[in-house]
Amino acid sequence: MTVVLPRDKDQDPRPDWPARFTAWADQVKRPELQQFYRAGAVASDCPLNEVPFVALDVETTGLNPERHAILSVGLVPFTLKRITLAGSHHWVVKPRLPLLQQSIQFHGITHTDIKDAPDMAEILPDLLDCLAGRVVVVHHRAIERSFMDVVVKARWNEGLQFPIVDTMAIEASLHRDKSPSLWARLTNRRPVSIRLADSRIRYGLPHYPPHNALTDALATAELFQAQCAYHFESATSIGDLWY
Repeated sequence: MTVVLPRDKDQDPRPDWPARFTAWADQVKRPELQQFYRAGAVASDCPLNEVPFVALDVETTGLNPERHAILSVGLVPFTLKRITLAGSHHWVVKPRLPLLQQSIQFHGITHTDIKDAPDMAEILPDLLDCLAGRVVVVHHRAIERSFMDVVVKARWNEGLQFPIVDTMAIEASLHRDKSPSLWARLTNRRPVSIRLADSRIRYGLPHYPPHNALTDALATAELFQAQCAYHFESATSIGDLWY
């Protein structure tokens, strides 16, 4: 099955991330960002089976990056053939904005957990090292890249951008981006869930407890591997999938 991913209205059909990284490496002033961009991005025609990936997940106090903050970050490096758990990382960080009761109930990170936690500024160098040269895979691209951009702007007065593959967008293209059948409309059938846990079930992947950044990153890496095995050729270009 050929999967055609929808593109944002203001986005290039095939963004040239290597060219962007080259330009940004000469524009940014922060050494850590210079190093990150100089590591480059894989070519858009690089086949999926040759791409180094890293699954990324953040737990936050809410969904608006301008009004809420990151509480934890999890990442897992992988390729289509292997997940490198030894290279995984999980950080709990102290937000600059209040920790709300509803967010505690959602992800279980409490005031005690963040009391002696570092600020995002302290983990950013290590985090960027882990992302450098890799294509980031997330489940719902509106969260991770937006929050990371706001965090870097707040600490270093410069933004952060990087290529992303969105496993939720892949599931949406398979199950949501189609007109419902007459029978589905007559029976008021609910849309297929494209949440991370529900998407994993469709591929026979095991259940993991949700809302832990490291576990969700691992779950996302496994989901993407399954999506590629079912829906893409290994020679498919990364430029067909990234945003």
